[in-house]
Amino acid sequence: MRNIKIGICIALLTIFSSCKKYLDIVPDNIPTIENAFTMRTSAERFLFTCYAYMPQQSSLTGNPAFTSGDEFWLHNDYATTGYSIARGFQNVVDPYLNFWQGTQGGRDLYQGIRDCNIFLENVGTVPDLDAYERDRWIAEAKFLKAYYHFWMIRMYGPIPLKKDNLSVSAGIEDVKVRRDKVDDCFEYVVQLLDEAAVSGLLPDRIDNEAAELGRITRPIALALKAYTLVTAASPLFNGNTDYVGFTDNQGTSLFNTTFDQTKWEKAAAACKEAIELCEMNGNRLYYYNQSGQQYNVSDTTRTQLNIRNSVTEKWNNEIVWGNPNSTANVLQVQATPRGLDPARRANSGVSGNLGVPIKVTEVFYSDRGVPITEDSEWDYAGRFNLQTATQAERYNLKQGYTTVALNFKREPRYYASLGFDGGIWYGQGKFNDNDTWYVSAKKGQPASTIANHSHNATGFWPKKLVFYTNVIGDGNTYTRINYPWPVIRLADLYLLYSEALNETTGPGAETYKWIDMVRERAGLDGVVASWQAASVNPSKPSSKDGMRDIIRQERLIELSFEGQRYWDLRRWKTAIAELNKPITGWDLAQLTSDGYYREKQIFKQVFTTRDYLWPIRETEMLANKNTVQNPGW
Repeated sequence: MRNIKIGICIALLTIFSSCKKYLDIVPDNIPTIENAFTMRTSAERFLFTCYAYMPQQSSLTGNPAFTSGDEFWLHNDYATTGYSIARGFQNVVDPYLNFWQGTQGGRDLYQGIRDCNIFLENVGTVPDLDAYERDRWIAEAKFLKAYYHFWMIRMYGPIPLKKDNLSVSAGIEDVKVRRDKVDDCFEYVVQLLDEAAVSGLLPDRIDNEAAELGRITRPIALALKAYTLVTAASPLFNGNTDYVGFTDNQGTSLFNTTFDQTKWEKAAAACKEAIELCEMNGNRLYYYNQSGQQYNVSDTTRTQLNIRNSVTEKWNNEIVWGNPNSTANVLQVQATPRGLDPARRANSGVSGNLGVPIKVTEVFYSDRGVPITEDSEWDYAGRFNLQTATQAERYNLKQGYTTVALNFKREPRYYASLGFDGGIWYGQGKFNDNDTWYVSAKKGQPASTIANHSHNATGFWPKKLVFYTNVIGDGNTYTRINYPWPVIRLADLYLLYSEALNETTGPGAETYKWIDMVRERAGLDGVVASWQAASVNPSKPSSKDGMRDIIRQERLIELSFEGQRYWDLRRWKTAIAELNKPITGWDLAQLTSDGYYREKQIFKQVFTTRDYLWPIRETEMLANKNTVQNPGW
C-alpha cells in the first residue's frame, strides 16, 4: 500500500454553514496512504474528501432529476447535460451525467467509494484519535459508501458492488468485475446503513451547529434506509417483467422479476423507525413563525409561507437531511422572474429562465383538495378561458388582472410553488400583504423575454425555490439567501410511510394519518373528507389502487421542484406515460391575453423502456467484457 497515491484534487467543498472548508489532503505533495493516517488532522481531511463526492442536488447541471425529465424546461439555447437527456440525446458513446466514471457532469462515485474503503481500512491506525470519534468517522464513511452505491443503483440498476478495494497486485482478470444482482445491491446498501445507524456511533443531532451542520446523523442514516427500501419495493425494482432475460455474461439473472410483498413490509417498518427517531430529535412539519416581522400577514400568505419556507428557510426543523454544499443561490437566480420589480427589469442579477410546463401545473389540486380533473365543480374543459381576478382573490392574484381560469380556485401549494402572469409574488422586499409584487409576463411586460438567456420558456416559474426575503436591488444586484439543499424533509418520510402502509395493509386510519398531516399543513382537509365532499369519485380513498393514485399525486405536489418527481416517476414505472406527453407553455410572443393564453407545444418528449436505466459508457464495455450493457442500449 505504501506507494498508492491519492489522486483526487478537489480544491474545496463547503460543508458547514460556518464556511469551514473540507479540503482534499493533497496540498503541495502527494503523500502515501500511511502518511494520510499518521495523525488526526490529516485523517479528518481524508474523511472530508469522502464527503466531497456527494452529488450536488441543487445544481441544474449536476442533478439528473432537475432537467433530465419534465419538471423544468429551459429555452433551447441553454445547454446542460440533463437537458440534453430530456431532449432525447442520451447515448452510450459518452453518456450525459455519467456517475459511473465521473464524466459529462457526473461525479465519479466509484472513486468516492474507493476513498471510503481506503478510509475504513486505515482509520484504525491513527494514533491520536479517541474511540468515540473513530467510531463516528467509521459510521460516516459507511453511510457515504452506502449513499454512493444507492445513487448508482437508482440510476443503473444492478451495479458491481465495491465492498473492498482490490489489491495493487490484483491480476487483470480480477479487476474485470461483474454486475451484482439488483436485490443484492439494495441489501448491501441497507447492511451498511444498519451498521452506520447502530446507536451511539452517529450523533442523534448536531449540537455544535456552528462547526458541524451538514455532517451525517443517525436520523439521516435511517431516513436513507427508508428511502432505499421504498425504492427497492417499488415497481421498477420489484417484479419488473421488463427485465426478464437481463443476465450477465454467465447467464445469471440480474433482476428478480417476481413481485415480493415482503419488500413493502420492510419499507414500512423502516419508514416508521426513521420517523420515530426524527420526531424524537425535534423534527416537525414546518409552520411559519411571524414573530419579529414588521407586518402581519393574511392566513392565505401564512399558509403559502408554511410551504415555501419548509424548503428555503435555513435548517428549519422539518429538514432531516440538508446538504450545505448547495448552489441554491444560483438556482434562485434562475427561478426568479426578471422584472418582478418593474423598475429593475434591466437587472441581470436574475434571469428567470427556469420554466415549468403546463402539465406540471395541472398536477396541483383544486382549492377543495382533489385533482382538477375530478373536482365536481371545477371546469377542467374551460381551464384556458380568460377570467379577471376580484378583491376576494387579491392574495393569490392581482386584483383586476385578466389571466386564465387555470390559475383560479387552486390549492395553496399552487400559489406557494408557482409564479405566473397575474400571480402575486409575496416578499422580495415587499412584506405588506396589501402591497406586493405580481408577475406580468406578456410581450413587452417586465417579466417577458429580454434576451436569449434571460427568458422563461413556458410562462411559469418555480416560486417555491426562492426564499421570500431575497431582494432585487439596483444595478445587477440580487441579495439572496443560499440555503442548504433539503435532500430529505419530514414530509417526504410521512408520504413514503403512507405509501408503504397502503401497499402492505391498504387504506385505513394509519395510512390516511400521515398524508393528512401533510395536507393539513398545506391548508387542505383530509383525504377522505376531501374526496367525499368534492370528487366525482368519492370512494376513491377506500381502495388500494385509488389510494395509491392519491398518495402518488400528493408526493408530486408536496415535493415539487425538489428533485423527487423524476425518481418517483421512474420507480413507479409511470415515466413512460408522463415523459411521452408534450411539453407545453403559453404563447410568450403575444401582447394580449387572448393571444398569450394559447397553449403552445414547445417539445415532444420521447421516453422508452430503455430510459428507465442509464447507459454504461461504451469504453467501459470494451475494457471489461464482464460488464453487460443495460437493456435497450
